[in-house]
Amino acid sequence: MIFYGDIMRIDKFLKVSRLIKRRSVAQDACAGGRVKKNGKSLKSSYDVKVGDILEIAFGEKTVRVQVLSLNESTKKEDAPLMYKLL
Repeated sequence: MIFYGDIMRIDKFLKVSRLIKRRSVAQDACAGGRVKKNGKSLKSSYDVKVGDILEIAFGEKTVRVQVLSLNESTKKEDAPLMYKLL
C-alpha cells in the first residue's frame, strides 16, 4: 500500500478517493453534517488519519469506510485501495 502522509483534509480525501466526485460537494456534505466519525459530524478541515472509520450519508444510504492510505492523487482504478468498505 502506498502511503504519502500522516494527515489529509477530509474534503480532499473524499475527492481523491472518489467517494465524492468533487471537493466542493465534499465540503457541502461536511457542512450539512453528512460526514461523521464516531457519530460526530466533521468539518471539511478535519484532518483524517489512516485507520479512521468514517460514515458518509448519501440520502437514505450510509456508507462506512476505514481509511487505508492517504494519497495526494490517484488513478481512478486505484482510488478504492485508499479505503475499505465496512
